[in-house]
Amino acid sequence: MSTAATRTAGPDRLWTVDEHLEDILATVRPLEPIELQLLDAQGCVLVEDITVPVSLPPFDNSSMDGYAVRVTDVAGASEEFPAVLTVIGDVAAGQAEPLHVGPGETARIMTGAPLPPGAEAVVPVEWTDGGLGDGPVTGMRARSQAPEGAGGHVHVYRSAEARAHVRAKGSDVKAGDRALDAGTVLGPPQIALLAAIGRGTVRVRPRPRVVVMSTGSELVQPDEQLGDGQIYDSNSFALTAAARDAGAIAYRVGAVADDAETLRSTIDDQLVRADLMVTTGGVSVGAYDVVKEALSSVADEDEEGAGIDFRKLAMQPGKPQGFGSIGPDHIPLLALPGNPVSSYVSFELFVRPAIRALMGLDDVHRPTTRATLTTDKALTSPKGRRQFLRGTYADGEVTPVGGAGSHLVAALALADALIVVPEDVESVEPGTEVEVVLLG
Repeated sequence: MSTAATRTAGPDRLWTVDEHLEDILATVRPLEPIELQLLDAQGCVLVEDITVPVSLPPFDNSSMDGYAVRVTDVAGASEEFPAVLTVIGDVAAGQAEPLHVGPGETARIMTGAPLPPGAEAVVPVEWTDGGLGDGPVTGMRARSQAPEGAGGHVHVYRSAEARAHVRAKGSDVKAGDRALDAGTVLGPPQIALLAAIGRGTVRVRPRPRVVVMSTGSELVQPDEQLGDGQIYDSNSFALTAAARDAGAIAYRVGAVADDAETLRSTIDDQLVRADLMVTTGGVSVGAYDVVKEALSSVADEDEEGAGIDFRKLAMQPGKPQGFGSIGPDHIPLLALPGNPVSSYVSFELFVRPAIRALMGLDDVHRPTTRATLTTDKALTSPKGRRQFLRGTYADGEVTPVGGAGSHLVAALALADALIVVPEDVESVEPGTEVEVVLLG
């Protein structure tokens, strides 16, 4: 592991938030690129620039259901003096051999169909009598119901300029244009573009596989009956959802009891499907802090300095943290505290950037802004700790929600931002401008 030198300061060292994050990001490396089918590549990051091999659209085509015409044939047309044209047939989307429109002729054309040779514009069907002779119509009848629509004559009640209602070849993108840049995250619009230019596969960095497990003999799964002294396991659900939101493929492991051997065995079993492991709980200084007990002595024998390092951070909430690598493939592992707010804040600050780094993204952080603090009284913060308070942000203002307690899950559900109070600030008055991490 590349950060072994930074881990020699001893167990009493107090790490800053920035030092801990730098240690993580110096260790985590982007996953190796692979070739994936388009739908399998959703949410992945491109590792190649994509050049357009064929123009979009690849031919001039109609943007309306109507009639393909020559401009001179409909010049001056009106309801009182309509242009009467001979209908020579239909031009439908996908038709291989388009008709040729000569003087005094027109072809009924469907949206997306190629503009036939000889035609210069399209008049919408609503500007015509649809070939029925009864004045303006509102649309075309299906061909099976009105075969006469493909022949006979049509009255056109309005003139049209050249190229009217025609989508020009290459008006979207031209052959040779850059379609997508390396580093683009592939969402539905990008996948649509790739399909439209004929790409069935694409080279990307895969979505990281993140295994999340909570620890604690007191934890019970939702829908089960609570016993005395038990609580429901919310952390593993919150962090699995957060990992998916960050772009990962996340697997939730049910809560592991406070037994070091069981935890080590569970972790070993999960390594096969992990690019990153996240545990929550058991990292403090209690007699039953099983993660610390189970993993403090774990090391990668073939890599000096590797293993799991448990440390104290100058932050609130989230002082106890663990980070390192585990297993023969040196899978990164982040051990987070067990209190729900501490766990979630730690995820946002440390795990989410690690996931984004594995994806190969340049910007791994949540957006931040400055906002005016709206509150009834001053906020207090412990000296020497960077505090992260839950808040709601809107229109340049941020309002705290809930107290400072790291167990307050209900308040966390209302928050869409974190208010950052620096280490050297012990009190923040209402109306003060503060840094805000936007979570939404």
